[in-house]
Amino acid sequence: MKRILLAVGLLGAGHCAHAQAASPLTARLDKVSLRVALGPDRRPTYSVFYGPNEVSLRQEGMVKGPKEVIKPSRLGLSFADGNGFDGPLVMVGSETKDVDETWQPVWGEVKSIRNHYQQLTVHLRQPAADGRKMDVVFRVFADGVGFRYEFPRQTRLQYFTVQDEHTEFNLPANHKAFWIPGDYDSNEYTYTTSRLSEVNTTPIEPIQQKADPKRVQTPLMLKSDDGLYVNIHEAALVNYPAMFLNVNTQTFGLSSQLVPDATGTGAKAYLQAPEHTPWRTIVVADNAPAVLASKLILNLNEPSKVAETSWIKPQKFVGVWWEMHVNRASWNYADTSNIKLAGTNWNALKNNGHHGANTANVKRYIDFAAAHHIPGVLVEGWNVGWEDWANNWKEEVFDFVTPYPDFDVDELQRYAAGKGVKLIMHHETSSSVTNYERRQDAAYRFMQQHGYDAVKTGYVGRIIPRGEHHDGQWMVNHYVRTAQRTADSRIMVDMHESVRPTGLHRTYPNWLANEAARGNEFNAWSSGNPPEHETILPFTRLMGGPMDYTPGIFQIKLDDWNPARNQCKQVHTTLAKQLALYVTMYSPLQMAADLPEAYNQHLDAFQFIEDVPVDWDDTRILAAEPGDYLTTVRKAKGKDEWYLGAITDENARQQAVKLDFLTPGQRYEAIIYADGKGADWQKNPMAYRITKQTVTSKSVLKLQLAPGGGAAVSFKPVK
Repeated sequence: MKRILLAVGLLGAGHCAHAQAASPLTARLDKVSLRVALGPDRRPTYSVFYGPNEVSLRQEGMVKGPKEVIKPSRLGLSFADGNGFDGPLVMVGSETKDVDETWQPVWGEVKSIRNHYQQLTVHLRQPAADGRKMDVVFRVFADGVGFRYEFPRQTRLQYFTVQDEHTEFNLPANHKAFWIPGDYDSNEYTYTTSRLSEVNTTPIEPIQQKADPKRVQTPLMLKSDDGLYVNIHEAALVNYPAMFLNVNTQTFGLSSQLVPDATGTGAKAYLQAPEHTPWRTIVVADNAPAVLASKLILNLNEPSKVAETSWIKPQKFVGVWWEMHVNRASWNYADTSNIKLAGTNWNALKNNGHHGANTANVKRYIDFAAAHHIPGVLVEGWNVGWEDWANNWKEEVFDFVTPYPDFDVDELQRYAAGKGVKLIMHHETSSSVTNYERRQDAAYRFMQQHGYDAVKTGYVGRIIPRGEHHDGQWMVNHYVRTAQRTADSRIMVDMHESVRPTGLHRTYPNWLANEAARGNEFNAWSSGNPPEHETILPFTRLMGGPMDYTPGIFQIKLDDWNPARNQCKQVHTTLAKQLALYVTMYSPLQMAADLPEAYNQHLDAFQFIEDVPVDWDDTRILAAEPGDYLTTVRKAKGKDEWYLGAITDENARQQAVKLDFLTPGQRYEAIIYADGKGADWQKNPMAYRITKQTVTSKSVLKLQLAPGGGAAVSFKPVK
């Protein structure tokens, strides 16, 4: 059902600026309200509030008004020709409309999504540049605000270059912030928790590019001292660079910073009217679970462009991957010195004896997947080129169709099909993106010919074309083109080292997941992810879309695999927490990331991974606090089965969970996968225990979470 009400207001062009400064335009839905005005300098500003309206205050006898979420903040853009919409401007009209509709995602956390908002469109004219026009469109939801700049078709504005965007988010106080550095080429950082006044990226070692000391990435999670939770991000990032935020540590204002292109001129985006920017998003609530439940970002994206979607299958998978990270195998087939002698004659290469993607080893994973009802097997390092790309910034590395001599494509296709398993392709581009785009059609035909319907892409390294950034307009367009091209070939895609997502999986539901953050792999070869990491990611990176975090590591102490390489390395969670991540870290594409031999030692615990779905009818956040803890419960698609995940940071916690989400009158068997006696992420991470209880909707489940620990629970009806 869809309901739209429209109201139109026109303003006299000669005197509207002064009048509107005195009488702001407003929009409101429930507790969220918006005001838009022209300032004394005739630059447009907006502000956002959260709380009851004035009528409610009078009725309830309350004195305090709504809380200020965003103080009056500037809007505008600068163009390369000097005639941008950065003021002074004239406000020439406005419209409002109310929309209330419901839609069903192809897959997701819930079966249906309500899209309810009040829209305010403000028409602006630029008197200094032949009357060029721009609209600012605001949508006010019950849980926040989205807005974007729109450039209608007009004779006086056709092609233009955005030099800077002047969007501000001026905050009323020195909020607590959860942030990572504003690196244009990597999201793979641990989060710092600090006051806005303390933001400083200088001490943090850069992964790709040294960030400005006061520049941070979105999504940015904030918490005020008076109990508001605020998240700032963007939605529907298409044909535009990603937005970063510059922090004013004195005034607590945030200003937009767009990723520049490779020309060195400071240009950010090349556009042609009619066009629009991505939505800038502000999610606000007076409790943390409501932030995680928000569908504001998804609602600001366009409906699916994939007409027929029955071939899109959320799934779990295992793969030849983790053994390379713990140094039990290699991606490359030969040693670097050997490839120099062999040239391009791959059959002349001498096998290093360490290559993971060989036919026999892949069959071992296929056998394990088939035995445990895992639909997919990812294979990395199957194709020639891995010896010759690291740190070389080389144009031609991979062709995406030539396997190593020990990887029998046809035999593995036959073997996997006979076991009812699908192989998942891996396309590491080495960031030579022009090379990948030239070869995509051939690569996708190769996949179709050999039974692959899903691909994991990677963008490790510096981008070619040289000088472009992972998060700039050129690469943003590449990711969207890849989503469309894979959809045209009926291929699902999982992108790694990409820009962080902005809800585009609604528009391209074959785009199942991204990495775009510091994943579980960092525990294998770095200082690792601190125990609080997984309690922050849902409030930051996952606000824009699912993450391929690769959970499910059972062999927590990694030195058991290779003491020489992994001494003192470990995953910074308990084993039970790794199970809980399948519920708390949402993704329709979930990897059982460890080696089969690790799972074979703990098949009782692996049963939860085998059982837990990846597609859901309902999701409820039962308890949450960013950086501290998270408890989530989800209802399986088309079944009366529920799955719960609870995680904590470095502190032990007790949680009493009411089971009132269960169907009244129905008895369920609860299988509880919990931290064992003495469990501790540092001292005793692999201690777990499994118990069973019969429960109903009136029951209360008491969970004990160890330091860095968690719990996973399945609820299945008792027949």
